Amino acid sequence: MKGIFRSLRGFNYRMWAAGALVSNVGTWMQRIAQDWIVLTQLTHHNATAVGVVTALQFGPQVLLLPLTGFAADHLDRRKLLLATQAAMGILALGLGILTVSGLVQLWQVYGFALLLGCVTAFDSPARQTFVSELVGEADLSNAVALNSTSFNAARMIGPAVAGVLIAGVGAGWVFLINAVTFVAVLGSLSLLRIDELHRGDRAVRSRSSLADGFRYVWQRPDLKAVLLMLFLVGTFGLNFAIYISTMVVSVFHAGADTYGLLTSTMAIGSIAGALLAAQRARPHIAILLIGAAVFGLSCALAAVMPNEALFGTVLVVIGMSAQTFTTSTLSLVQLSTTPAMRGRVIAIVLAIALGGTPIGAPIVGWVSDRFGPRWALGIGAASGIAAAIVAAHYLFRYHHLRVRFDTGRLRLSIDGDNEAPVSG
Repeated sequence: MKGIFRSLRGFNYRMWAAGALVSNVGTWMQRIAQDWIVLTQLTHHNATAVGVVTALQFGPQVLLLPLTGFAADHLDRRKLLLATQAAMGILALGLGILTVSGLVQLWQVYGFALLLGCVTAFDSPARQTFVSELVGEADLSNAVALNSTSFNAARMIGPAVAGVLIAGVGAGWVFLINAVTFVAVLGSLSLLRIDELHRGDRAVRSRSSLADGFRYVWQRPDLKAVLLMLFLVGTFGLNFAIYISTMVVSVFHAGADTYGLLTSTMAIGSIAGALLAAQRARPHIAILLIGAAVFGLSCALAAVMPNEALFGTVLVVIGMSAQTFTTSTLSLVQLSTTPAMRGRVIAIVLAIALGGTPIGAPIVGWVSDRFGPRWALGIGAASGIAAAIVAAHYLFRYHHLRVRFDTGRLRLSIDGDNEAPVSG
């Protein structure tokens, strides 16, 4: 276990992880409350409206890409995070006051989602690349995986708490509690030991800064394959708020407590996937292939589950496979990108992963409204299988992937690497 949690040996990472965990719990509480009031209070079970909220929240990742990557590479990341985290806390406070007072309307939720998306567009690449300043290159992959573990531990705690609070005191108080949790991450950023940060060389300022990032990616077949996979899964697969909420309301006819519980259940698998990623020193694109394939198959299985208990069981597998895929993607990109380009490349990665949501979320929401939530899950299944095909094509073309069966066990061999068992 010491190997899995080795990044926590450093003071700065311990401080950051503690503050981020508290804030992430609040963030997940708000996500559940926001989707629930849109689906059940501000509309009559309109999944398309939930998709629009999701699209507004993640669309700025693409629109602001020329600025966000530049900011992550050229500005002091700690100070940038202090500003973005404070702004997110203020937005949570504003939405909470409107909801508690009974004045909240759907267009206001849309507006807050858009503003939060703009702030998050600057926050995400800075937060992802800031990890390398906390631990250095040697423990970067481990720290990225532990960040995901913390995020998904919060995903397990936050939704369950939110479901109880929504039923007991209302969604408005959930937003207000989230606003308070930002004090934790702001405090941790303020207490970091500045002289112990691993700050590398800053990128050279130029007008073609973002273009340099795209040129860098275009010259790398591995990064192009990874980004295409991420676009497919991020756009059409990672729409869990729509999948779970519509299955709860339209198929299982349950309430907010069940919605929160099922979201927390999926987080159990996500934590397991993140901890497995933390054990690996360096991920390989073959891991992405396996994660995408299992994600697609498990989404297809979830679509036919007859009750919430079995649905929740499959959600554990979905969470594990999705987290394996996303965590390994971030680690692979960061470790294979030169430090001077890392902020811009990560901004491109996040723009593709989250910026595809404005395309995918409304489509998935419309399919759910028109054909039912089970068909919406079918879109997620297709995205995972398509991403696995992209990875297989890359590996066959550039790494001479060989697949064979040996006494009932599937094995992969890549460029003469030792053959590794994939499944029993």
